[in-house]
Amino acid sequence: MKDVASVNSQATELMNKIEERSAVAGVIGLGYVGLPLAVAMAKGGFRTVGFDIDPSKPTLLKSSRSYIGAVSDEKLHGLITSGRLDATTDFSLLAQCDVIAVCVPTPLTRNRDPDLSYVENTARTIAKYLRRGQLVVLESTTWPGTTEEILKPILEASGFQSGRDFFVGFSPEREDPGNLAFTTTSIPKVVAGDGADASLLMSALYAAVVDKIVIVSSPATAEAVKITENIFRAVNIALVNELKVIYDAMGIDVWEVIEAAKTKPFGYMPFYPGPGLGGHCIPIDPFYLTWKSREHGIATRFIELAGEINLSMPKFVIGKLEEALDRQQAVSLGSAHVLLIGLAYKKNVSDIRESPGFKLIELLEIRGTRVDYLDPHIPEVPPTREHAAMTGRRSVDSCLTTYTPYDAVIICTDHDALDYQIVFATARLIVDTRNVFGRLGLSGKHIVKA
Repeated sequence: MKDVASVNSQATELMNKIEERSAVAGVIGLGYVGLPLAVAMAKGGFRTVGFDIDPSKPTLLKSSRSYIGAVSDEKLHGLITSGRLDATTDFSLLAQCDVIAVCVPTPLTRNRDPDLSYVENTARTIAKYLRRGQLVVLESTTWPGTTEEILKPILEASGFQSGRDFFVGFSPEREDPGNLAFTTTSIPKVVAGDGADASLLMSALYAAVVDKIVIVSSPATAEAVKITENIFRAVNIALVNELKVIYDAMGIDVWEVIEAAKTKPFGYMPFYPGPGLGGHCIPIDPFYLTWKSREHGIATRFIELAGEINLSMPKFVIGKLEEALDRQQAVSLGSAHVLLIGLAYKKNVSDIRESPGFKLIELLEIRGTRVDYLDPHIPEVPPTREHAAMTGRRSVDSCLTTYTPYDAVIICTDHDALDYQIVFATARLIVDTRNVFGRLGLSGKHIVKA
């Protein structure tokens, strides 16, 4: 058995349970982060219970049906039928869990301030059923200090004390939906506990689940690691998006520039432009640090500028479309019929969170454009808080044999499932935001890069 950092009997008992795989794991939030983690914990030898407020998710899981691409029905079936994995909406069962991972959303408000309501409400729920000897780990991305300043006080309001009666820490999720090269278990896991015992318990827990553990000195440091990773990507994407606009004005293809630049074996890392930022992390997380920095009187000019550039990209795409329609088709934007290909925020997934496709549709329809969308991964737009008006809108048939009915086609997300040769051969005008046709070696006057 690994030694804990103190003679705390609660820590010693929990360490024994973790090492013997007799600990029961609970995962709150069965979305793109929580479900793969629950499956990984169950495969790691822990009896695992997933919790979600959406009753449809436990119902599907109990029938061994997955709603997330990273988890197959086959994986679920073995874990469900063996009793290693279960799912429920009954949060009173948290009292039976020895370790609890919190994987709930951390969105922004309309004013782009952090919305920690999901974390806070979840913490209050855990506090109702908290008992001695439990480990609570926050995985949701947030500003540095959240675990110790928000989560811990709510849990301690139960009368128990962190580090003495229960243990708390932070371990950022690093999921990349659609990326088959990296999985929950193969991505190194950063961990930090509130105190030495909590860190050791977290290390033992995740070492049983993932290939590599990276221990940092405090939960705030672990929170800063995740924020830094996403800011790095957001800023570099903003840089190439700005270069795209500059080089476009000069008649230079930014994609050709990037391909040549990345042949340098040192000092350069390729990032790629697009129609805007999407997903559950990169468009949101940098603003968590911006908000927290104001508390310390520090301006985050670089981060905010990157956000402004990325948010401006849909307007740039619409500008290129309008110009091309006028020049090539003699059609105004207000009378055009346009098809948007790819509503998901990235290729080969069904995740629509923060997708720039919605902004493109909104901007076009404000101008009077008729817009259809085609996405084989999203046959119908599900209910969302941000895009309620589009709920129920359906994709056109993904097996189209001609695109001639449309005045223009916008490639917003380059899913592999589509036949782009047919798009190339039959579309009257193509606005390509992903360099699909450049990669295929196809060119023509009807293709506009944006």
